[in-house]
Amino acid sequence: MAADAGFGTSYWLRDTPSPERPALAEDLRADVVVVGGGIAGLCTAYELVRAGREVVLLEADRIGLGVTGHTTGKLTALHGLTYARLRDTHGALAASRYALAQRDAMDHVVRLCADTGIDAELERAPAYTYVTDPGRADEVRSEAAAALEAGLDVAYLTETDLPFPVAAAVRLDDQLLFHPRRFLLGLAEAFVARGGTIHEHTRVTELREHADCRLTTEAGHTVHARDVVVATHFPLTVHSSLLARLSVRRELVVAAPVPADRAPRGMYVSPEDRTRSVRTAPYDEGHRLLLVTGEACEPGTDHAGERLERLTGWARRIFPEFGEATPAYRWAAQDVMSADHLPYVGHEHPDTQHVFVATGFGGWGMSNGAMAGRLLAAHVTGAPRPDWTELFDPRRTLPLREYPDVARAQASVARHYLAARPPRCTHMGCELGFNELEDTWECPCHGSRFAAADGRVLQGPATRPLQRPD
Repeated sequence: MAADAGFGTSYWLRDTPSPERPALAEDLRADVVVVGGGIAGLCTAYELVRAGREVVLLEADRIGLGVTGHTTGKLTALHGLTYARLRDTHGALAASRYALAQRDAMDHVVRLCADTGIDAELERAPAYTYVTDPGRADEVRSEAAAALEAGLDVAYLTETDLPFPVAAAVRLDDQLLFHPRRFLLGLAEAFVARGGTIHEHTRVTELREHADCRLTTEAGHTVHARDVVVATHFPLTVHSSLLARLSVRRELVVAAPVPADRAPRGMYVSPEDRTRSVRTAPYDEGHRLLLVTGEACEPGTDHAGERLERLTGWARRIFPEFGEATPAYRWAAQDVMSADHLPYVGHEHPDTQHVFVATGFGGWGMSNGAMAGRLLAAHVTGAPRPDWTELFDPRRTLPLREYPDVARAQASVARHYLAARPPRCTHMGCELGFNELEDTWECPCHGSRFAAADGRVLQGPATRPLQRPD
């Protein structure tokens, strides 16, 4: 497989051709419309069509080319330092329900692959959260205790198979690595085979809920539905109560083949150094593809090239074989964070009955996207809902200890808005930052991204292009 030193092409998008799905060319009506063709949208759509609903999925680009196609493809219930935070903020019961939801999601992906014949390159591997600073060892020890209390069979360690010493680590065995694009394409085929409809290149620009839900597309077509699921990562329409509780971060990914006998056997994440995440994937005979993620920052942050050099330099220092050639792949991923570190899955706000959202996955969208599909399908069909339904309800009350973080985030948004100079984001008018690596204008407030060349929308919540890109 030839190396590609350019920036922007995710490994998962190579050698995964898919049939073109036609853009919506007329008005239509359906039981349910799902907006977004990532893991949350497709998992939801598949569950609904399997339950007998008439379902239409609308995707602004192509299936799997968005956020899901730019992740690192990890399916695990161990999410950094999540469980200690959940236990301390929401209580031990909330932490145990979160763990149960993640385990259920992983099992569900395995069943979907088996039932539909999807070859998603599923592999079992241990997951680790680690630190190298002895001063942070107590954080990991607390996480191990909280995860164990939540029902996960974790172990606290001071050694891993990484080629450098760690001060502390927590390990959870029997987690999953997979190929996210192959999974989505297979699920799309299964969805269509059951009677579902997919329209690609169909951007939704407006959503209104009256007696029924009405969606308007960029091409001017209207779609009516009883229920709508918005699974667009950052919701394209969002109530102010939810908007204030969402923030966005962007991370870089570098990947290159290394000898299989020297590749780390698990998946690893550290909160240090603006996040460092490591995993491998099948590549060719004798090699594994080593993927390294990190350098978390706001979209539009300056010096993206320097951040890429830092991440690549770290990878080459830690894994000398990584430096034998230019990294084969380099791209960026985007995450939406919630104020209380829990996803928002359910009714968008207290006054809506038929509009549902899935967002705020906080970097763990593979398991939480699958979880969202099951939960949203239960909402729409009226099926029994799982024990963790209220835990992820977007209408939930924010814990008092999280309000200072929300205030700081909104103060940052206000600064970007008040100080904005052209070009301004077409979503809410925030100032845009230029990303020289990807030749894009990016909104630090809500994560919208625009092509610098022609101003077209690359990523929402913005739905209108920049009128005068400069």
